[in-house]
This record gives sequence, structure tokens and C-alpha cells, in this order.
Amino acid sequence: MRFGILGETRAWHGDGGEVPLGGPARRALLALLLLRPGEVVSSDRLADEIDPVGALSAHSLQSQVSRLRAALGAGAVIERAGAGYRIAVDPDDVDASRFERLAAEGRAALAGGDAGRAAALLREALELWRGPALADLPDGETARAAAARLEERRLDALEDRIEAALRLGEHGTAVPELRELVGRHPLRERLAGLLMRALFAAGRQAEALVAFEETRRRLADELGADPSAELTGLHRELLSADPAPAPAAPPAQLTNVVGRDGEVSDVAGLLRVARLVTLTGPGGVGKTRLAVEVAGAATAEGAAGEVCFVELAPLRDGAGLPQALLGALGLRESGLQMDGGARTPVDRLIAALSDRVLLLVLDNCEHVVDEVARLAARLLATCPRLRVLATSREPLGIIGEHLFQVRPLDADSAVRLFTERAAAVRRGFTAAPELLRRICAALDNLPLAIELAAARSRTLDIDDLAGRLDDLLGVAARGNRTADERHRTLRAVVAWSWDLLSEPEQRAARRFTVFAGGATAESALRVCGTDGETLESLVDKSLLEFAGGRYRMLETIRAYGAELLDAAGERTSVRRDHARRLLELVRTADPHLRRAEQLEWLPVLAAEHGDLVAALHWAVEEPEVETAFELLASAFNYLWIRGASASAAPQATALLARTGEAIPAGLGEEYAACALLAASAPASGDAGQRIWQRHRASAAKALAAAWPGDRPGRYPVVLLLWMMRNAMGPDPEGAFALVSSQRDCGEPWARAAAHYVSGFGHLGEGDAARAEDAFGEALRGFRSLGDRWGIALALDTLAGAAGARGDRGRAVALTDEALVLTERLGALEDSADLLVNRGDHLAAEDAAAARADYAQAAELARRTGGSTYLAAALRGLGDIALQEGGLAEAERLYAEALELIDPHWIKSLGPRLRTLIGLGRVAEARGHDAEARRRYREAAAAADGMGAPAREVLRMLGLSEDVVDAALSAVSAR
Repeated sequence: MRFGILGETRAWHGDGGEVPLGGPARRALLALLLLRPGEVVSSDRLADEIDPVGALSAHSLQSQVSRLRAALGAGAVIERAGAGYRIAVDPDDVDASRFERLAAEGRAALAGGDAGRAAALLREALELWRGPALADLPDGETARAAAARLEERRLDALEDRIEAALRLGEHGTAVPELRELVGRHPLRERLAGLLMRALFAAGRQAEALVAFEETRRRLADELGADPSAELTGLHRELLSADPAPAPAAPPAQLTNVVGRDGEVSDVAGLLRVARLVTLTGPGGVGKTRLAVEVAGAATAEGAAGEVCFVELAPLRDGAGLPQALLGALGLRESGLQMDGGARTPVDRLIAALSDRVLLLVLDNCEHVVDEVARLAARLLATCPRLRVLATSREPLGIIGEHLFQVRPLDADSAVRLFTERAAAVRRGFTAAPELLRRICAALDNLPLAIELAAARSRTLDIDDLAGRLDDLLGVAARGNRTADERHRTLRAVVAWSWDLLSEPEQRAARRFTVFAGGATAESALRVCGTDGETLESLVDKSLLEFAGGRYRMLETIRAYGAELLDAAGERTSVRRDHARRLLELVRTADPHLRRAEQLEWLPVLAAEHGDLVAALHWAVEEPEVETAFELLASAFNYLWIRGASASAAPQATALLARTGEAIPAGLGEEYAACALLAASAPASGDAGQRIWQRHRASAAKALAAAWPGDRPGRYPVVLLLWMMRNAMGPDPEGAFALVSSQRDCGEPWARAAAHYVSGFGHLGEGDAARAEDAFGEALRGFRSLGDRWGIALALDTLAGAAGARGDRGRAVALTDEALVLTERLGALEDSADLLVNRGDHLAAEDAAAARADYAQAAELARRTGGSTYLAAALRGLGDIALQEGGLAEAERLYAEALELIDPHWIKSLGPRLRTLIGLGRVAEARGHDAEARRRYREAAAAADGMGAPAREVLRMLGLSEDVVDAALSAVSAR
């Protein structure tokens, strides 16, 4: 049996079922006994603490003990001992005792320099907390002291966990959390110090100094004390430091480059005068390594601005190329509200890169060379400060391309490379230079082939190695060869390396080829049907690499192993195992994404994204219809939060094309999720919308059957997206009603989402008070779950409601809180949206602050390529210009905003309406009455399209009564 006192007092059977404990007296009694498992607590102390006002009688206490014994049954023994009682349980079965043990181990690991283990232990410890310690104990002496001690240890553990995160380089994610904690504990100097260190590591030295000054002032004002010597010392270090902003670095390499200094200099020089340089050459010649070195040199010089390295090898075809670039640039595909706009990924890339100084490295282009050529040409034509460095086995073939042929190493460099790599695996390695020259010449002096051969010297004598090479790679000794023959030479090297593996190693290696983006140890062990020793052996022999907690295989080796997987007749079975492993992972993660653990699980799934897409592709093509539907539905929440639904849209569309409108038995919810994903890709255009319309009715029936209102569905996030996609559709009432029915179900997230959606329904009816109540219920529901995404959704709507009724102070405070959450989630588009909203709340009283928010929002929107959010920011800047009398500037900004707005997406209606009103006010100020009336009529018509009476919609946007009257009078004058 397990017990919990870190929150409400609870007990669970070994199978997870909760034990009904009864009333508050029994819960308090159990909590007091669990404070010190196995120790005697006197009857007097128990009676006083359970009822501090009128202590329990001895008879009443004995009665409560008897009832508690009956409730616990055989799971725990409560013994009478002397003048008191004790509970005989293992301390580790009590969450408070377990927490203290884990926290102590975590602190010891931190002191011992093992930050990774410390972080894991401390996270595990902190996850045990469910609320305030000893929440069921009355306010007695023991309760106060014990709760205070536990809460202090909790804060200590939290500080230790953040300390570990900083040592692991996670300063970016730590800053928002630390700001929140410092706000709650302003006199806690360790938190202030951690915040200063995190800010400094993020290149924000000035903010770190401000944090010290704020802490120093609080200590002086409230305690009359100076900062500690430790904090003062940290302040001195900050003052004396002179950090330079860290440029974006190319991928880190485990070994030094050999024999390429001249090429690095030549290519770097070429990039100074050319905007597109392509490194060409056969596989294994070292194109990627040269590109990495060039990018590193350019970054060090500061000449290239930012550097973005995009690995294209995992792509199966060119369809996912724009999404791959968006992902590498850190640009999400959708924002806080569902982005149903028609902007394509390519348009978003252009918007994000239009004024950005960037070196874009596109690695391994050969299998998608046509798509890369078209995209590179368009980006270079529209983004004047962009430069592209590509690696490919063939040229891109576009105007302006500068080719640089990467050739094999010269003889001396090849021998040096072999010697260095062999010495790394075999201490004291020596060999005659001429023998090494012969081996390297047989390998065509290709770096990859040499490294593979050198790795074999760990177990083979150099003379044996030379003999095997002569036998297996006779083609390499022929001299002049074509590119195809060079490819066969590399294939022979891989084949030779493969033949040196044991049979279990070969089986594991060929099965590993189904992983598109590498694998964790657990996934590799299960899908490959192997053991850890075999995987480590493959790493030793350079068939696999291990870094960042994941195994990876070089693409050349992976392509060769995939052929052997086909030859062994294992492709279908291993692909099925791979897809099922991905399905298990996303199923496990899905509920965590709706709770406080979402920050931990999102990176886990992001690392598996390439494999998820590959598994979907296989399941659709096979076809494994059930697996494909379940993969799409289970990954739905992740794809939504990450803004990557478009990456799964092609598979969803293909699956619907295979199955038609007939819903497979038992897969109604999955079918609906698939239809929504198929409609989510802007690139699908008219064809995608036609598919969506064709399947909408079937999906609606599936949803109605899956969620009749008396029980939750398996995928509750689908409901929320359904409403967002259908709010402007033919049946908005049905969409609202379907989601709102979940208020009575037993699933907490679905209930919170239902309240959120109901709020929009009340707004549509013109009932702002009921809408705000519904949004408040949604906020409470999302907060209870720890879902930061849901909290941000609800806070944003509540801020809008507060602003509409004139409480701008509350609106700003709520928006600030939401901004903290979006920063933690890394949601740049969401932050841009919230900044515009805050600017709207501030504009009437603080134009300068509003302008700063609009400008920052525009900057974020340009970085992400989010046209809707850029339009909203430009509209805001136009409002400020108009307010200050700059009619020409206001008109320019409004016109630019209107051009960016998609009029068919619900999220765009507010910005479009405000922009039209702004253009009408500009025309009116110039005396152009006809133009002003035309713009006002357009705005009123847009307001009518939002469901509520036009006057209410205009008021909800915070427009003055004069502006509202002008717009509506223009309509009545038609």
C-alpha cells in the first residue's frame, strides 16, 4: 500500500486503486501517524492535533483508530504502543519520506558533480507533490511545524533541480520559471542568484544586474539587511564579465577534421561573394564534415550572422522539405489559436527569412534535389540577406549556383586520418607508412571508408586487414573510375565492414535501418530484437553512433542495410514492430500532454517526430489501416501543441483516400481525428478543402457517436479542434453543442475544454457575463491539471473579457501571466498574439508601451512567418500612428495588414475588422466620406459574420461608442 500526505491525505492499494479513508478526523489521524512511519505518537498529541479546539476524548480517538484500521485492512498495521499509536509501514511507501530520500540523493549527486542524475532524482521527488503538505491536518502545532519543514525542503529541492538544469545548459527554459519563483519568494537569495546566472548564460547580462539590484533593495527595505557574501560575489563576477552573444553553432563533432584546412578556407571565401554554394562529390567523401567546418568558421568570424543546419537525409521525399526547414529554424506551424489560414509553409519561410542574416546549410540533398532546387531558388530570390550552403552528390542546377567539388584526401592526409582513428581504438597502434598508403589507396582515400577500415584495426592485425581489403575491394585498385564506380567502391567498403559483424550484429544493424531519425536504447532494443551489448558493439565498430541519448546510423550504411533487410524478407515485420513502438510511445505520452508533465514529454516526442512520420507513411502504404488511424489519433495532441499538424496531413489525406467515407468499425474517433488532420495543411489548397468537405459529415457523425455527452472520448483534444474548424462552418451550433456536452463527463481536461468552448457560445449570444464565467471555469480546470497550454488559452480569453468591460488593469495582468507560459512553451507565435492583445489593452492610456508591444509582436511574427499575427501587430502600430496624427503612416500600415489577413479564418476576423475601422477613420480624417462609409460597411458586415449582434462585437473589441455608431450608421445609410 502507498500513502500520500504531500497534498490531501490519500492511500492506494498496490494495484493503484484508492482506499476510501472516510471523514476529516480519520484523514488527520492517518497523516499524523505517517509523519514518522514506525514511530509512536502519543494519544494526547493525536487528540490535540486532530481537534485543537476541543480535544478528542480517549474513547473517540480509539473509535477513529478502529475505523481507520478497518479502512486500511491488511495494507497497513496500526499498533497500540504504550501511551500512543504507530503505523507499521515502509517509509518509502509514504510520499513525504520518499520525497525527502530522493531530494537528499539528488542534492548529493549535485554536490558530486553528476547534474544529469541529480536532475532526474529531483524531478522524481518533486513530482510526488500534489498540493500543500498535510492539507488535511487542522492548524495545530505539529501540523504547522511539519508542513513548514516539508515546504522548505520542497523549495530546497526545486532550487537544486534548477541548479542541475543550469549546469546542463538549460538556462533558456529556466529563466521564466525563476522569474515566477523570485516573485513569490523575493527574499530568497539562492533563487535570485540562480536567476542571475540563468540570465547571464542566456546573454542577458543587463537583466541579471537588474535582478541583483531588485533583490538588494528588497532585503534592505524589508529586513534591513545586505545581500549575502555569495550573492555579492556573484554580482561582482557579472560586473567584471564581458560575454559576447553566442552565435548559433553547427553540429558538434567528436573528432577533429583531417586534411581539409585548404578547402575550408576556399569555401568560406566563396561564400563571401556567392549566395549559393553546393559541395558535390561521391558518398563518403566528406561533404557534410566540410560543410560543418565551413559553417563553424563563418560563425566564428561573425560574417554569416546566424547559422541553421538542416539534415535532409531523414526525409522520404520532397513533400516534407518546407516543414523540415521550419522545424530546423524553430518555427512552429500554428499558434495559440488553431491556425486555419491558407498560408503555405513556403510563404511562412519567406516571411521569416525576408530580412534575416542567415547561412542555411542544407545537408544531403541528392534524394530530394529537384525540390531543394526549387525551394532554394525561391528563398534566395525573395530573401536578400540569405546564403545557402548545400551538400549533394549532384548539382542543384539553378542559376547563380557555385559548385565546389569535394575530392578524396591526398595520400598523406589519408594516412594521417587512418592512423589517428586506429590509434583511438587500439592503444599504441603503429604500422608501416607504405602499408597504410596501400590500404587507403584501395579505399580510394574516401574519409568514410578509411574511418570504417580503421575501426576494424581494434580486432584485426594490420596485415590481415590489408589482405581482406585486397580480396574484397579489387575494383578500387583499377585507377580512374566514374562516379558510379566510386559509389560501388564505397558500397564494397560498407559490405566488407558488414561482413566482419557477427550474425546477431548483422541482424540488429539491418533492422535498425527502419529508424528514420535514430532511436533511444529502449526503442532500438525492442524493434531490433537485440541486447545492449550488441548495440554497443555496433557503436564500437562505427556502424552506429551514440550521442544525446540516441543511437544513429550513417545514411550510407543505412541504405546498404535496408537492402539486406529486404533480402532477408524482414521489412514488413520490422516495419510493423517499428510502427507499433511509435504507437505505444504516443499513446503513453498523450495523457501527459494534458497535464503538468507536458514540458517533459514534448521534447521526447519531438525527438521521435521523423520516425512518427515514417511509421505513418508505412502504415498508410502497407496498408495497416487500424495502425495508421490509431497513430494519427494518438499523436493528435502532440501535433497540435507543437504546431506540426501539416507534417501528418499528407498521410491523413492518403488514408482517407484509401478508406473512403465508410468509417472502419470501432475507429470513429480515429476517423474524425484523421479528417481534421487532413484539413490542417495550408499547402493542401483547394484539393485539401474538398477532401475536408467530403469527409466532414462522416466525421461529425463519428464524433456524435463517440461523444454522446455521458462519457469522454479517447482523444478529447479532437473536440476542441473540431469546434475551431467548424465555428465558421455550416453547423456552428452543432460544433459548440458537441463540445459543451462534455461538461458533464468525468474527464477533467474535456470538462475544462467544454467550459472554454461554451464561453464562445455565450459570446455569440451576447452574454458576456456567462462567457466570462465559462472561461473562468476552464481556467480552473486547466490549472488543476497543470496544462500550461490550456491555461494560456483560458487566460487569453479572460483578458479579452476584462478588456471588453473596461478593466484594462486586469486584462494586462492576465495577459502577462499567459505570456510567461507561452515563453516556457517556446511558442513564439502565441507570444506575438498575446503581445498584440496587451498592446490593445494599453493603447488608450500608454501609447508608448503599446507601441513597444506591437513592435515586439511584429518582430516575433516575422521570425516565425506568422502572417496573421504580423497583420495584427501592423494594425496595432497603425492605430498608434493614427492616434498621433500620422495619417499617411497609419494608412500604409493598415493597408499592409489588410493584405496579409486571411478573411476566412475565425482568428483573422478581429484583426480584419479593426483594420477596416482604422482605414475608415483615416478616410474620415481626410474628409473622404464615401471611402469612410465603405470601410465602415465592410467592418460592420465582418462583425455580423461573428455571430453576435454587430454592436456587441464592435464593443467587445474595445472600440469607442463614436466609432461603433459611425460604423453602424454607415450600414443603415446604404
